[in-house]
Amino acid sequence: MSCSLALANSPAVSPPMSLFRDNSPIISPSPEALNLSLTHLKPSSSPSSPCSPFRLRLQKPTSGSLLSSSVSTSASSSDSGSTAGLGTRSASAILKRKRPTRLDIPMATTALHFGVPATPCTVMIEVEREGCGYSVYCKRGRREVMEDRFSASVKLQGDCKQAFFGVFDGHGGAKAAEFAALKLEKNILDEVVGRKDETMVEEAVKAGYLKTDAEFLKEDVTGGACCVTALIQNGSLVVSNAGDCRAVLSRDGAAEALTSDHRPSREDERNRIETLGGYVDLCRGVWRIQSCLAVSRGIGDHHLKQWVIAEPETKIITIKPEYEFLILASDGLWDKVSNQEAVDIARPSCVGINKQNPLSACKKLVNLSVSRGSSDDISVMLVQLGQF
Repeated sequence: MSCSLALANSPAVSPPMSLFRDNSPIISPSPEALNLSLTHLKPSSSPSSPCSPFRLRLQKPTSGSLLSSSVSTSASSSDSGSTAGLGTRSASAILKRKRPTRLDIPMATTALHFGVPATPCTVMIEVEREGCGYSVYCKRGRREVMEDRFSASVKLQGDCKQAFFGVFDGHGGAKAAEFAALKLEKNILDEVVGRKDETMVEEAVKAGYLKTDAEFLKEDVTGGACCVTALIQNGSLVVSNAGDCRAVLSRDGAAEALTSDHRPSREDERNRIETLGGYVDLCRGVWRIQSCLAVSRGIGDHHLKQWVIAEPETKIITIKPEYEFLILASDGLWDKVSNQEAVDIARPSCVGINKQNPLSACKKLVNLSVSRGSSDDISVMLVQLGQF
């Protein structure tokens, strides 16, 4: 926009009153002064008006102005050469608009890859599986991605009486649970076979847990996982856990917990944490380590590794005829369903002369927890001990 401002030839004091008696308008009413130009600012060629100390002039728009109301063909032929700032280009060339180039947006894939093979829970809302002597059902909670994982292997070393089962509940992402589902079984079996002394099984399982934890920490990724595992060999049941995943045994219909949840609310766990320089406090009704994590043991959790250890607690029992089945489940079940209630619901589908349907029992337990308000991922595995 071009405008010019002219000051009266007077000192920097109030001008004489005679200057204000003249009826000349301050702003010129001519059409040239009412049109707006997009050219650069340039001083007006007309002299300052003696009748006013201030005068504002707006220059007439050029023929190529984008805001000009019309372009006269006769005027453009005679005045186009004198248009300031536009040269000899025509108005049509200036007003012409080019179409922008096309944007090619690559299509994104929906699969997520975390660097390790994932169990089927990765992209599914729910997962079910039946195998020789076991059934498992997983259901995603309100999170966008399921963080629970499981593993199941039967006929270890060609022996149908040997098997390994595990349920893994991830937090802060699914990476630690995926890693444990992939590595923990192998690390435990390597330690058990390497020691060859059945009395050292508990130490072998501990070494397998610690090795898995150390390997995961080298991955330099965030998150952690609670674990519960069951190793069946030579007629013995070796149950271990680190975190709040739980194993419950049905002994002639009576529920018996084979593991104890590792939470900061446990007195021995709280004492261990405080002895190591940490603290436990109550946050919105939940006891947490450093106001952060609600479990005191598990795989991963690098930022809390000083207090969140991977060392499991292990219990070894000899399988007897009255031992009917074993329930391995994440805390998504146990927060809403008691041990005995879980056994009572599962038993009719696992024991008796009627056709057994343990997968149906897994679904009933999961759906019961959901109906009671659970928003967590829930994984339930039933192991028929009579087959081992």
